[in-house]
Amino acid sequence: MLNGVSFSPNDPPRLSEFLLTGDLPDTLPPLPHKDVELVGADGTLQTVRTVVLDIHAALDWLSALALDNEDPLVEAWSVATKLGIELIARGRLRPMVTRNGLDAWGVGPLDVADSQRLDELVKALPPQAYAVPIHGSSPVRLSAPRSVITNYWNAIADTLVRSPAAPGIVRYAAYVAAEPVDVEPLRSWLEDLSSGEAGPLRMGFRLEPPSEDDGKFAVAPYLQSTSDHSLTIDAADLWDAPPTLRRHFGEDAEAVMLRSLRRAARAWTPLAVLLEQERPDRLELTERDFDALLDTGSSQLAAVGFDVAWPREFTASPVSVRASLAGVTSPGSGRAKFDLSQALDLQWSATVDGQKLTEAEMRALVSAKRPIVRMRGRWVVVDKDTIEKLKSRKAREARDVQAGEALAGAMSGELIIDGELVDVEVDSVLHGIADRVRNYERQTSLPEPAGLKAELRPYQQRGLAWLNEMCELGIGGCLADDMGLGKTIQIIALHLYRAHLHQEGGPTLVVCPASLLGNWEREVARFAPEVRTHRFHGTKRSLEEVDKHDIVLVTYGVVRRDRATLGEREWDLVVADEAQHAKNPRSLTARSLRAIPGNVRFALTGTPVENQLTELWAILDWTTPGLLGQLEAFRRNVATPIERNHDKDAAAALSAVVRPFLLRRRKVDPEIAPELPRKTESDVFVPFTAEQASLYKAVTEEALDAIKSKEGIARKGLILKLLTALKQICNHPAQYLKQNGPLAQRSGKLAAFDELVDGTDESILVFSQYVQMGRLLESHLAAKGVSTLFLHGSVPPRKRDEMVEQFQAGEARVFLLSLKAGGTGLNLTRATHVIHYDRWWNPAVEDQATDRAYRIGQTQPVQVHRMVCEGTLEERIAALLRDKRELSESVIGSGEGWVSEFSDDELADLVMLS
Repeated sequence: MLNGVSFSPNDPPRLSEFLLTGDLPDTLPPLPHKDVELVGADGTLQTVRTVVLDIHAALDWLSALALDNEDPLVEAWSVATKLGIELIARGRLRPMVTRNGLDAWGVGPLDVADSQRLDELVKALPPQAYAVPIHGSSPVRLSAPRSVITNYWNAIADTLVRSPAAPGIVRYAAYVAAEPVDVEPLRSWLEDLSSGEAGPLRMGFRLEPPSEDDGKFAVAPYLQSTSDHSLTIDAADLWDAPPTLRRHFGEDAEAVMLRSLRRAARAWTPLAVLLEQERPDRLELTERDFDALLDTGSSQLAAVGFDVAWPREFTASPVSVRASLAGVTSPGSGRAKFDLSQALDLQWSATVDGQKLTEAEMRALVSAKRPIVRMRGRWVVVDKDTIEKLKSRKAREARDVQAGEALAGAMSGELIIDGELVDVEVDSVLHGIADRVRNYERQTSLPEPAGLKAELRPYQQRGLAWLNEMCELGIGGCLADDMGLGKTIQIIALHLYRAHLHQEGGPTLVVCPASLLGNWEREVARFAPEVRTHRFHGTKRSLEEVDKHDIVLVTYGVVRRDRATLGEREWDLVVADEAQHAKNPRSLTARSLRAIPGNVRFALTGTPVENQLTELWAILDWTTPGLLGQLEAFRRNVATPIERNHDKDAAAALSAVVRPFLLRRRKVDPEIAPELPRKTESDVFVPFTAEQASLYKAVTEEALDAIKSKEGIARKGLILKLLTALKQICNHPAQYLKQNGPLAQRSGKLAAFDELVDGTDESILVFSQYVQMGRLLESHLAAKGVSTLFLHGSVPPRKRDEMVEQFQAGEARVFLLSLKAGGTGLNLTRATHVIHYDRWWNPAVEDQATDRAYRIGQTQPVQVHRMVCEGTLEERIAALLRDKRELSESVIGSGEGWVSEFSDDELADLVMLS
């Protein structure tokens, strides 16, 4: 924690500097220290080691900080920095003369809103942010906090505005040259130019509505205290104000008024008429001047520090444009069912005070020549953008809105139309459906369906009720329970419930990976023996014998090839198990899945987001088309702010929309599965052998040299090749060298692996992303007499089922699995140890693999071992994954592709052997 920060203004301001004392934040790069004498709390001088930052270094550091820094001093100066940069970006700049007569840029003029923000910042500053006395030739205490901030802003302005290119564009040196320029002769002119900006008083203008007699608008100048914004006086009252009132504004109030009027007239010339008056107090506006004031005059005056205050009645009830949706079909009797294929009519209306305007009033608005209209006995403000919006939308025919998009709008009250967020009203039918979706948690349970040979757990009963409610509404959703919590049985129960409730319903189609076909068959036979299952798989696949109450199982690969055949059948439920297989919305798999019609669609996945939020979009746009809008708009307005900027408001808004359509329960929730045993996770850090170290070092140095000379795709390719090589060396030199042996004494990771296997007689799952490493481990364990099975992508579905049965029956103690082939869908609860021999750089994927053992049905504690080679990229990646675990689903991509964006120095820091 810092215990003091002082800002030391210099002449010129760009040479100012920061003085930091205390423990430096981790966000600061290493900086040289120097000893400075400070005045201590007891008044004595103390020599303190400090760091001094110039303005460039301070800006780089403070502007990059998030506003949730733990150090209040750092956060205060970070806010001050960002406000200063914002003011400069908005053109709040003015030329100044320093105390020594030198040219300098400063921030100003400030309008009322800017001054209020400055006041709030000053009040919020902790004392240590400005009260560190600096000892030079004698102890000097810093200025008041307001002066410290304004001096800092001036230093920012003088630093950022000057550009190396400026002297070549501007022929004179003042205010552009790097070296200070003497502009003392300009002092009086500049002071007159900035009169009224600072000091105790500032001038503004008040717009007055027409009286019933003359019908003309007018502007009246007024003075306002800069220290007390509630203290104001109109020009008409100033000239004849009694002495008691004048004392509040000072003896030079009239001079300030006249100087300020001259400056204002230079910004907006119609005000020059006021200077011709003996006592300028009110300017009646012609129609032309009034329109000019509303169009550009207000902004021109604001740019030089003069506010134009509008009458309260103008700002109280602006016109707003509202969208309305109608056209949800209702069955007439009973509860409405939402048809996701329908389109709803979008109409536009204008409102004032929430009351819709008539067609005649809307036509009057559209044809209005100025943005202030007399309507319903009062003045109504309509900004130019609103008028243009109303004109363009009234000119267009009513457009259609996708049903899912309309449902999201009904739930939030807002809709994105043509890239703009607008308020939306819905008819009573759609409002009722949105209310049912919003209050889905009221559906606690349903009676267990006839024919179900199992007792559902309480959370599974609630899941069945939610699934059925979404079916009754016709909108589908995503069941995103953790792996092992029984998503399969909840779908089977739903199928039975609907089969008995809706005798006219169609069959259920389950799409899943090939490795899960056998699991679905066994689960249906176990929990619903009366239901027939059909595998639409193999060379003789057919749907001819499928009855309306049957369940059909099909793989994603067959869906891609036979989507036309599957699309000809009327399905009641279409279920996508391990729905992340269709996470790329533009893939053939996703497009084929969309071509299969169903009354209701459900996605099943324990990881609705593996890498990017667009995967969540793809899943929900399949189950409930249109819910999250168009993909590009979602990526631009939602995914990017959350993933790149960690925008909490955007994340909360997305969660509010998604929550009713995505039922998510986790194993760690005590009310979900309290009977699950303990799970212990640990990283096993292992040393290198000499052979591994020499290989690792040689490969790294050679690759880094080659990468420095490459760009673009070629550079990324070399980086991915390097990462693969280093991970293989960490596993075992034999894998990198493509050798079959010998294996002993060559890998620290293999030695640690042997200790884990030999240290228990319990069943073990071992995951690796490399099939070659799996084969090496298989032969190594066989030589030791350890019984093994090895599941990888080339094993056919029937053989996979046999392997699962063999392992569950205890016929093999170690089950080796390639991560892609065995990381999902399998029930391997006999295992009590899970070893990740090498890391897949995505925690969600690793958790899926672990859940093969840690799931409902597991009765023993499960130990998870993640093997990491010390001093290598594996150790550094492990640290990154620990720090980023909460955000890993959206920040860290699958595999190693994200590392290819590292700079050369960052890459070297990651991979070099320490």
